[in-house]
Amino acid sequence: MSKIKLALFLTLCLVLNINAQTVETISVPSPKMGSEVKNVIILPAGYDRNANKNYPVLYLLHGYSGNHSSWVELKKELPEEASRLGMIIVCPDGKNAWYWDSPINPKMQYETYVSKELVGYIDKNYKTIQSPNGRAIAGLSMGGHGALWLAINHPDVFGACGSMSGGVDIRPFPNNWEMKKSIGSYKDNPKVWDDHTVMTQISKIEPNTLSIIIDCGTEDFFFGVNEKLHQELRYRNIKHDYIVRPGAHNGPYWQNAIDYQLLFFWKFFNRKEEKKK
Repeated sequence: MSKIKLALFLTLCLVLNINAQTVETISVPSPKMGSEVKNVIILPAGYDRNANKNYPVLYLLHGYSGNHSSWVELKKELPEEASRLGMIIVCPDGKNAWYWDSPINPKMQYETYVSKELVGYIDKNYKTIQSPNGRAIAGLSMGGHGALWLAINHPDVFGACGSMSGGVDIRPFPNNWEMKKSIGSYKDNPKVWDDHTVMTQISKIEPNTLSIIIDCGTEDFFFGVNEKLHQELRYRNIKHDYIVRPGAHNGPYWQNAIDYQLLFFWKFFNRKEEKKK
C-alpha cells in the first residue's frame, strides 16, 4: 500500500471512529450491596471526553428475567438512536429486584444503586448534564415500575420518567415475579406492599415538576393497573402522556414503544436546555 493510500485509510478509520457510537459493558461498584453491577453504556457518535460538551442521560431499565444487555438485544437500533438524539443511554442490571431497596435482603438494594451509586459513577466518569434537567429514567414491565418508583422518590435526581407495560400496582399480583423475595409475602406484609407500589407514591409528585410518559397495550395483563394509574394522575391534575394501543406484553410492543419514549425524552432534554439559556 502506498503512503498516500495508507494515509487516506488511516484518516478514514479516524473519521469512522469519531462518528461511530460506542457500546460498552462496565462494572460499577455498589458499596451498599458489597458487589459490582454490570451496565451497558451507549455513547453517541461524536462523544469526546475532552470536548467542552455535556450530554443528557437516559437510564433504561429491563424487565423481570432480563439483564443489562436486554435492551440492546431487544432494540438493535438503540445505539443509532442515541447518536441521532444526542444522548447517553445507560442500562443497568437490576436482577429481579424490582428496583427497590429491599427491607429484608441486603443484597437487593437497587434503589440506592441506580439513583445514587450508578448516577454518581456516570457523572464522575462521563460528560453528563449533572442535574434533573439532564436525566431521565424509563423501563419496561418490572423496569417500568422501577422507573416511576425511582423518579417519584428521587426528584432531585431524575426530571423525567417513562413506563412501558409497567407493573405500576404490584398488589394484584402477590405471587408473581419473585417480589416476595424483596418485600416478603403480601399476606404477611400488606402494609409493606402498600408502601412499595407506584400507585401509592403519586401523592408525592409536585404539580408541573416531573415529566411522565406511560404506555401500555390493551391486551397486556398490566393494562388494568395502568388505566387506574392514568385516572388517578388525571384526578390529581398531574400532567402526563398516556399512550394506549392494541398490543400485548411482548418484544414487538416494546420495540415500538421505546421510539415514543425516546422522542418524549429528547423533547424534555431540549425544552429544559432552552429554558436555561
